[in-house]
Amino acid sequence: MKSRRAEFSHTFPAVRGVQAGRPCYIAMCPMRLIPKLFVFDEEEVPPEIRAQRTLNHARVPELANYLISNATDYTLSAITASIDSSVHFEPVADTGAEVNLGMLSIPMEAQILINDGQHRRAAIERAVKEQSELGHDNIPVLFFMDDGLRRCQQMFADLNKHAVRPSDSLSTLYDHRDSSSALARYLVEHVQCFRRLTEMERSSVSNRSLKLFTLSGIKLASRSLLGKSARDRIAESEMALAARYWNAIANHMPDWQAADRREVSTSELRQNFVHAHGVALHALGCAGADLLREYPACWEERLSALLKIDWSRSNPLWEGRALQHGRLSKARTHVALTANYIRRVLGLPLAPADQALEEQLNQ
Repeated sequence: MKSRRAEFSHTFPAVRGVQAGRPCYIAMCPMRLIPKLFVFDEEEVPPEIRAQRTLNHARVPELANYLISNATDYTLSAITASIDSSVHFEPVADTGAEVNLGMLSIPMEAQILINDGQHRRAAIERAVKEQSELGHDNIPVLFFMDDGLRRCQQMFADLNKHAVRPSDSLSTLYDHRDSSSALARYLVEHVQCFRRLTEMERSSVSNRSLKLFTLSGIKLASRSLLGKSARDRIAESEMALAARYWNAIANHMPDWQAADRREVSTSELRQNFVHAHGVALHALGCAGADLLREYPACWEERLSALLKIDWSRSNPLWEGRALQHGRLSKARTHVALTANYIRRVLGLPLAPADQALEEQLNQ
């Protein structure tokens, strides 16, 4: 940062542009200045002026830890803000492309409100306090001129109205920091049925799709299988065990194998069988965790009992377990009740909490 005109302005390298006939600027701001530059005091800025939702304080530590833990390999998108003040832009040249490159000076007394990025601002403030070196890094800021801050709330609404969150499967495919995501990608590569039958980008399978599983569903089921939480590290030996388990499961699922060979339509399986849906996959992961624990030396042999299960949706036993009023349900209770039935077939005892669910079901 440089100071211009004594101590009355902040000056940043910037690019000038135009949106909707109004000037806007992209500036690279040192992260140590972000907390000072942007106001986000919920008492100081009332809702009728505020340009953002109320700060969710629970999100801030996780984002701050992300910055600190990945100080040499993090990514932060730009902050968008509105300025209720006149600014001064001094271009590098008077003609040509460089007329829109220069130095942007913002008065220190200007009121600047965040339209998008208040959680990034709070996380940056927290991270810089714990790791001061981060304060020398930069984050892009998109500044809009907004006299009287009349447009800032509409800008927030417009920015969020058209935002689309990526599916869980797509996030799993692209996330190379998360061990659970790495596990899911590993299993798609090392489990025969998963290799050809997994939807990699969407978290649901369309009626006409040739796929049977989703990448996010494999991640969730396999995390349950290994007894891992979202942030736990997963060793290579555990990944190999999970692959061995799912390959063994597939060996006792003739319909999965037929779908892999294109001998049966996946849409027909989804229409007629419980085992073609995420609730069954997740339940197999939950029951598998108990199987691996109770029979570490001979768990594969016991899986042959799965061939006795009638997976058809017309089977009355699935109502209240995998089905709720005839519709598949991935709710936690239905996953647990489906897993209970699989446990019984495999000769596994039920934990007290699972037994309580059975008693509720039978009331």
